[in-house]
Amino acid sequence: MDTAWFSSELAAHWPIWFVTGVLIVAAVIDGMILKVPNWLTFPFILSGWWYGFEVAGWSGLGYSVLGTLVGFALLLVLRAVGGMGMGDVKLLGGIGAWVGTTNVLYAYVATVIVGAIMALVMMATSGRWQDHLRMMKQIMLEWITIRNPDRLAAIARERKPQMKLLPYGIPMAIGSILYFAWAGMLV
Repeated sequence: MDTAWFSSELAAHWPIWFVTGVLIVAAVIDGMILKVPNWLTFPFILSGWWYGFEVAGWSGLGYSVLGTLVGFALLLVLRAVGGMGMGDVKLLGGIGAWVGTTNVLYAYVATVIVGAIMALVMMATSGRWQDHLRMMKQIMLEWITIRNPDRLAAIARERKPQMKLLPYGIPMAIGSILYFAWAGMLV
């Protein structure tokens, strides 16, 4: 391997490698404690805004803030009904702060695909496939019939101790990093 080439590529793509590192740390923490902490997400977002400003001035800051808002918007609906933690929402907002609106949309799609695959594997290996399907149908019916985010969130909180949870920072890290690699953003 040509180490000079690798070093120059790493230097040229350092923002994406930084985001990748934060995502790995977030995934490990979320996997351990089912939470993505504020001490990680707030500096992640703010440093993305600073980076946007440093690279392109006020327009770069605006682009970075818009990326954050898009990242937030993509998960806030799930958060509102109790299906997602706020740390996951802020983590996706941090990705948007660093990579912008288009890339955060693609990273989100990859995250959803990876999350769905992980959820299906968890269901299949649990030995309780029918119970999981019944729970999924019940949740979908509640979303259709109740339509009150506060009530849905309360139901989700009541149900949470009985469910096997998927720490969403893990599929977010895997999906985003896979997207970065596929898009040629890492090298």
